[in-house]
Amino acid sequence: MKPIEQTDAMTQRLAGRTALVTGASRGIGLAIAQRLVAEGARVCITARKQDALDEAVAALGGPEHAIAVAGRADDDAHREAAIRATIETFGSLDLLVNNAGINPAYGPLMDLDLEAARKILDVNVTATLAWTQAVYAAWLGEHGGAIVNVASVAGQRPAPGIAFYGVSKAALIHLTEELAVELGPGVRVNAVAPAVVKTQFARALYEGREEQVARAYPLKRLGEPEDIGSVVAFLLSDDAGWMTGQTLTVDGGVLLTGGV
Repeated sequence: MKPIEQTDAMTQRLAGRTALVTGASRGIGLAIAQRLVAEGARVCITARKQDALDEAVAALGGPEHAIAVAGRADDDAHREAAIRATIETFGSLDLLVNNAGINPAYGPLMDLDLEAARKILDVNVTATLAWTQAVYAAWLGEHGGAIVNVASVAGQRPAPGIAFYGVSKAALIHLTEELAVELGPGVRVNAVAPAVVKTQFARALYEGREEQVARAYPLKRLGEPEDIGSVVAFLLSDDAGWMTGQTLTVDGGVLLTGGV
């Protein structure tokens, strides 16, 4: 993924703010972090593998702009370490992007291993709530800020093959609404719901047949990680200052055709 270059048209609407982005060593999470840095924010990124995080920090411009803390999104000690490092390094934690998610199962619900189902809910839903609670206690509750949760169109329409992933994302969309009600007015909470974006995570949904899959999209292409990064940056900025509890569908129009 190539770095986002600062241009005259690029705003600095996030200057002076600090963000924590989970699941951000690559793909959508890294594109979000890149866009936030391009708009003036400093970021802490998390993921499981330190080597990948180190490469991502370099792509983000180095320690002046970004730090990384490796660990599992559903691990309490990891959350505490990442939040502490963010505040100690940059002096604040104004923005949270809950992007970490998993989908270890593919196939019909009747064949789904229940341990896999529990793990999907734990990482995609419960860990999102845990990150939100922890960041709220550490900073947002006193100082205010904004949160964006990365959901999916699979949480808005049935998605055979990845059905339980969709169930978890539907829960995440509802969690977003509940948090928006509880945390306002000081903290805004919104979500994005992408369709298929060209990442390693979604590769099984389009690899070897990208042109065929894209034909179902009115815009005739699949998403790029940067398509999501720009929308998340908007939702975190003051330009979205009267928006909370909303889920913005970013799907190239595919839901208009009845697809996912």
